[in-house]
Parts: sequence; C-alpha cells; structure tokens
Amino acid sequence: MTNAVIVDVVRTAVGKGKPGGALSGTHPVELLAHVLRSLVERNGIDPAQVDDVIGGCVAQVGEQSLNISRTALLAAGFPESVPATTIDRQCGSSQQAAHFAAQGVIAGAYDMVIACGVESMSRIPMGTATLGKDTHGPSVRARYPEGLVNQGISAELIAAKWKFDRDALDAYSAQSHQRAAAAYEAGYFDKEIVPITVENAAGEQVQHTVDETLRASSTAEGLAGLKPSFYTEEYAARFPEAQWVITPGNSSPLTDGASAALIMSEEMANKLGLTPRARFHSFSVAGDDPVFMLTAPIPATQKVLARAGLGIDDIDAYEVNEAFAPVPLAWAHELGADPAKLNPWGGAIALGHALGSSGTRLLSTLVNHLEATGGRYGLQTMCEGAGMANATVIERL
Repeated sequence: MTNAVIVDVVRTAVGKGKPGGALSGTHPVELLAHVLRSLVERNGIDPAQVDDVIGGCVAQVGEQSLNISRTALLAAGFPESVPATTIDRQCGSSQQAAHFAAQGVIAGAYDMVIACGVESMSRIPMGTATLGKDTHGPSVRARYPEGLVNQGISAELIAAKWKFDRDALDAYSAQSHQRAAAAYEAGYFDKEIVPITVENAAGEQVQHTVDETLRASSTAEGLAGLKPSFYTEEYAARFPEAQWVITPGNSSPLTDGASAALIMSEEMANKLGLTPRARFHSFSVAGDDPVFMLTAPIPATQKVLARAGLGIDDIDAYEVNEAFAPVPLAWAHELGADPAKLNPWGGAIALGHALGSSGTRLLSTLVNHLEATGGRYGLQTMCEGAGMANATVIERL
C-alpha cells in the first residue's frame, strides 16, 4: 500500500474573532494564501506539482464563498493549472480535508496534495451562512420535535451527564492556558507558526506570531467569576438536569486563522529529496446524537483505534479539540485516557478555534509534539456540528 506522508504543516498564529482582532483586517483569502505560499516556499517545491488543494471552511458565504480554496491558491501565486475544492464538515472541515487528501494519495489518485483550512470569524460571524433561514426543514423537525439545540446547550448536557462541575471545567480550562504558555516559553510552536504581516490599531505594519487568544495569567479562580453563557428559562425548563456551568472561560473563543499541510506519497517525497515527518496510519468518521452533538469523538476514537490495531495507551499524545471543556473531559473518561497526554501543549480554549482551520491546526501541533518528545503515535479527534467527529492516527517517521 502507498504511504501518505506529512512533509510539513504550518499555521498562522490566531487572532481574536471579532472586530479589532489581530487578523480581523486581513481578508480570509489572504490568510489562506499566506499559509499556502509559506508551505511551498519553505519546502522548495514547485506548486505546479500539486495535484489538488482541499480546503476546509465552515461559513462559506460572503468573503469566504465561491470555493475560497481556489481563490486563495490563485492569490498565493500558484499556477492556474492547480485545482482546488472547499468542503464543510463543520469544525472538522480541515481534518476531513486531510483525510480526503491522504486517502487520495493512498488510492493512487494524487502524488502531492495540500490540505488546508481557514476561518475569519471576525469578518463572517457565526450564523451568517444561514441567511436567517430554516436549515432543518420539516422532516428533521418531525424527527426531533422538541428541537435541536446550539452547541452551548450540548456542552451543558455533557457536563450534566458526566457530572463535571464548574470547578472541574474551570480548572481544566486554566490548565489549557498554562500548558500553552509553557509551550510558547519553550519555543515549541516555532516550527508550525508562520509569521504574517498585519496592520495594528495604530496603522503600523507588524508581524503577528503569537496566538492572541492565549491568556497566560488565567487561573481557575479567575475563571470562576464568569457568568454562564447559555442559560434561558426555556432551556432550563426543558433540561432541568443542566447546571449552567458553561462560560466564555471554559469555551473556545471566536477566532481567525488559517493552516495547511503538505501531503504526498512516500515515493514522491523521496523523489524530491524531502524528509517525511509522519505518515497517516488510520482514519475514521462517526456520527452520534445531534442533541448531545459533541460526543462523537468517543465512537470515532474507538473506531480508529480498532482499525489501527492499537489501544489508547499505545498513543503518545492526544489532540482532542477543546470546543468546550466537557468535550475532552468526557472523551478522556470514556476512553480511559492519560490526562498528561491530553492536549499537552494546550488546546482550543487557549489557542483558539478558527472553525475551518482547526483540523490542520491540531495536526500541526500533534506532529511537532511527537517530534519534540520522541513519541511514535498521535491521535487527533474533533467534535463537529450535528453530532459527528473525525479521528486520525498518525505515526512519526
């Protein structure tokens, strides 16, 4: 079987996903073009050799519409002969892009492909893509007559089911910031972050190199003062078990960012004199209850481990997206995972969650962590809207 290998993976440092955020003045096409350009330049490849660019983006409307992946590669100066497509598997869009890219290599359809993702939540706010319309239709409403809920309510339901109180969620969230700050201090993110020139509030051109969402001074005590985000009387009546423990402090922040991975066959890497950093070992995708919505990483992980022939203890690091603190905590409880291996350099609560970019962002951190620690296997999984998840096992080479 042809091995699909990761030659390189890069990302921007993220910006706060609101007006005034570090990347809010940068068009999303330019964000994605920047990581595409950086990827080919730092590996010395001819972009004409790229068979396809597969990008993830969730809010494909406005500035992110009409196949932003193709627009971005043109902006990056790639030859017009290079095609691209943009996909949406909600928060896992660029992780799914990496799956499709690697699976295309394994199948022999590609020799070299780029998987990438972008989201500008400052310029395209959450919910914009619906245009205020009903996205469910009568059949879905009939199947779920009480109505589906937003992700914040789903996070409340997970916290209630697994009995995670506010203290546990805030302690985990503070740890995410502390781990990320320690990783920055040690220079662990240097290999994955490509500086991008942006205009600051004073109108000056500056280099953006640090995730703007990171708060190194965060403590559980400080987070305890924040108010719940999703309480309403209607939801409280429907879900009396909810304790209303989800706050801005134990949720991932709105974020802008882009990321990209260079994926090819092992034969192509050897032909070009490139050294692969890791290979794709196993893949899975799973669905789960769309009301609980964020629990699918559990069955997706069980499925990918079975396909890989590995146990959870064989994995050296787990990147489980921190959409909300209960998500990785429930995952770890059900899998019996080692907390020390879970998001060891911090997660999305600290490093941000630029929806369409997050999958390849997690991949960049996972590859670098395995290299820095000498680990062999890494696992990545991502909860996704409507109750889905991707899971990926990679092996460091």
